[in-house]
Amino acid sequence: MFSFFKRKRTADPAGEAPPAPAAEPTPPAATVSWRDRLRGNALGRAVSALFSGNPKLDEALLEELETALLSADVGVAATGDLLDDLRRRMQAREFADANGLLACLRAEMLRLLQPVARPLEIDDARRPFVLMVVGVNGVGKTTTIGKLAQHLQREGAKVMLAAGDTFRAAAVEQLKTWGERNGVPVVAQASGADSASVIFDALQAAKARDVDVLVADTAGRLHTQAGLMDELAKIRRVLAKLDPQAPHEVLQVIDGTTGQNAANQVRQFQKTAGVTGLAVTKLDGSARGGVVFALAREFGLPIRYVGVGESLDDLRVFDPTAFVDGLLPARIGE
Repeated sequence: MFSFFKRKRTADPAGEAPPAPAAEPTPPAATVSWRDRLRGNALGRAVSALFSGNPKLDEALLEELETALLSADVGVAATGDLLDDLRRRMQAREFADANGLLACLRAEMLRLLQPVARPLEIDDARRPFVLMVVGVNGVGKTTTIGKLAQHLQREGAKVMLAAGDTFRAAAVEQLKTWGERNGVPVVAQASGADSASVIFDALQAAKARDVDVLVADTAGRLHTQAGLMDELAKIRRVLAKLDPQAPHEVLQVIDGTTGQNAANQVRQFQKTAGVTGLAVTKLDGSARGGVVFALAREFGLPIRYVGVGESLDDLRVFDPTAFVDGLLPARIGE
């Protein structure tokens, strides 16, 4: 089992067992905890402040909590889900003190997030496994691809990158830099080339070189730009000529500071590109943090990864328990 993705091993048609997995890679050095990374975001600060003393269990506390959740981009529907059971149980006097309510809030947050905590699964029978990365401008797609490629390679996968963002010359150079730094081949063409053609050529090359995972960058585009959104559908059609199941994963990168507009982005990209998973970046620092709950509540799409900082190890497999623990104090006063 790999820590950054799950590898699905499939027996061959003759019924033979797949080869034994390679030895587990050396684990990376210890990273900064979720709690330390998330301490600065608005949701964590607001909830911690509410429970910093010994608050009285009344409707006023729930109203303050509701305001904190809405201000942190949790959204109306998800906030309602989180508070409904708290309100019912508080009115039934089930909580001995505020620690009981805090524990219930934690449980409700986990209930909302656990169904979407599904790691990326790479099927050995689908080689090369094609992972297409999409999103609006400025969300950190290319950086996420570079970190993802390094993690995949570090854990034993043979990786290739496709520079499908042909509208921005800097994106091609940035991807090439990531490739050179990590010894990962990058398929690219001149600026302005047809993106579908670049990714098609990359898939051909990946097949020829027996690559495990092909990660394809695409140009950043606003979800309202119909022409550019249609290009994503074209990429899917072109890839299907080589592999009817490609892309096997369409990973949409979302900026954690975007707020409720993130839902509009996911809605449009899902319709056009067939999004199968999400990576939510920039959840540390200035992020409000609640968008993760809003996306989980509305779409139920797997949240594969979250970004909680700038370093390689700050792109992490989404762990709802660690995430919620990073937002909430363990007990009153902590």
